[in-house]
Amino acid sequence: MQELIRARTLLSNTTPVLRRLGFMILVCLMTAASLQAQTAPPTQLTLEAALARAAEANPTIVAARQRRAVDLAGVDVARERPNPEAHVEFERETPKEAYGMAVPVETGGKRGRRIAVSQATVRVGESELAQIVVEVRNAVRRAYFARAIADARLALFGELRDIATRARDAAQARFAAGSAPRLEVVQADLALAQVENDAVSARATADVARARLNTLLALPLDAAPQLVTPFDTGTVPSAADAIARAQGASTELAVFDRRIEEQRAKTALARAMQVPDVTPEGMLTRNAAPEFDVGWRAAVVVAVPVFTRHRAGVRLEEATLVLITSERAAALTRITGDAAANAALAAAQRDQYQRYRDQILPRATEVERMAEDSYRLGQTGVAAFLQALQSARDARLRALQAALDFQNALADLERALGAPLQ
Repeated sequence: MQELIRARTLLSNTTPVLRRLGFMILVCLMTAASLQAQTAPPTQLTLEAALARAAEANPTIVAARQRRAVDLAGVDVARERPNPEAHVEFERETPKEAYGMAVPVETGGKRGRRIAVSQATVRVGESELAQIVVEVRNAVRRAYFARAIADARLALFGELRDIATRARDAAQARFAAGSAPRLEVVQADLALAQVENDAVSARATADVARARLNTLLALPLDAAPQLVTPFDTGTVPSAADAIARAQGASTELAVFDRRIEEQRAKTALARAMQVPDVTPEGMLTRNAAPEFDVGWRAAVVVAVPVFTRHRAGVRLEEATLVLITSERAAALTRITGDAAANAALAAAQRDQYQRYRDQILPRATEVERMAEDSYRLGQTGVAAFLQALQSARDARLRALQAALDFQNALADLERALGAPLQ
């Protein structure tokens, strides 16, 4: 950017023609630099920023937004009117020529009902897009913390590898000094090899989690922004609040409501189809000598409902309306139960993680440090040290799993609510 500023200063001292040309080049360079800055992967990423990026760039959401254009085109199709029909007749008998025009007229409000159906379809598409956005947000929340926990596990095994390396070196030094048997060296080597093996597995898990998150956010697969949102982020509502929010803001229920509106419009259209259409027709006749040279003829064509009265179509739409209404009632019952259950589970998982964070982990870290110091001073053997190390490692891994369980419980609650968590 500093080079662009210097170039702009130099251009101010040139001739007008060169100045205009130079400014055009400068604008192109500044535009390219701006685009590069916009497309470059971020160095840090919060959960809120990840959700915002997914709402704008996630391929599933981008594709779902294209449906609106299709639905709006359907409204234009519904507004179309039937074309008039023109015909010409030439006959041997009089009148020898006839030129006619017929204009179909839709009765029973068919066109208005058809437009209402297409507009209801647009609203269904909007509700389904909102539901897809919520589903993608849910997937992003899961993928975000899955990668954060995977990175934390990888870092944990790195720390354990350093501790195991120091323990192996201390065991080797004690063996060389004759104060420890060869068995302690072998045990320390075995512990170090196990930690290194676990670190390899943790690295693969972290790579998989990073790729999944980047796919959801439309980032390069090798992008590795630092995730900075804490593990305990998220507010757990009470069961009553969760139920109220699910019943009032669920995108799944909103889709059912829009589908019911659409089906009602389809039912009204089916009833309108029972009214026969009318086609007025006018005709100009010629060459009917000696009676007349130019004459006219008028007619009205009406479909007679003898074989088909469209009653089956009405019954079909009415039965479909009853079906969708029943499905909405079943969904409401399921969503209410899931909201209450997942709110209780999320609260329990939050309390479990907080106990690990505030009580268990500080003590496990202290035990780990004291065990290492005791072994270095020759107060304990390597077996006791490795056992203490194993216990501390298990506690830290369980704490990370508790954090992941808490965030997954929040994701389950969000999915049950059918709306973003506040």
